[in-house]
Amino acid sequence: MLSIDGNLPSRTMVPTLLEPKKASAVGTEAQTPALGETKPAEGVSVTFSGASLKAANAEKAANNDIEESGLDENVQKLLKMIRQLKQQIAEKMAEMSSIMADKRLSPDQAQAKLGGVQAALGGLQAALTSAYASLSEAMKNLSAEDAMKAASLMAK
Repeated sequence: MLSIDGNLPSRTMVPTLLEPKKASAVGTEAQTPALGETKPAEGVSVTFSGASLKAANAEKAANNDIEESGLDENVQKLLKMIRQLKQQIAEKMAEMSSIMADKRLSPDQAQAKLGGVQAALGGLQAALTSAYASLSEAMKNLSAEDAMKAASLMAK
């Protein structure tokens, strides 16, 4: 039987703080590091490509109107989820169209691929229905003005 001990090395090691050295002579003060300065830690360096940064900014810009609406955080999350599900459903529909248009596939192969895409599409549509129901429930607690904002954002 495997036993996991509660004293993991990551929990027991305490990082040390760099303490400034006391200057013994007048000329050595320039050599001591300032209290806020530290050496960069060794480890993994992550670099993002320009395309990934552009895609992240585009996604953020797509939901900018939701974030600036002033609606409750829960309603904003639901609206973003609905948009994401709508986009995924559109992608699955396009995938279905491309499978049906692919003449290289035999009818059996096309039917098998379509079955997989249709199953995924059914799951996405069920999730969208659930998100709509959750949003409808959350909108009951909103003012008329906020409900109108949420409805207009949902329609986009």
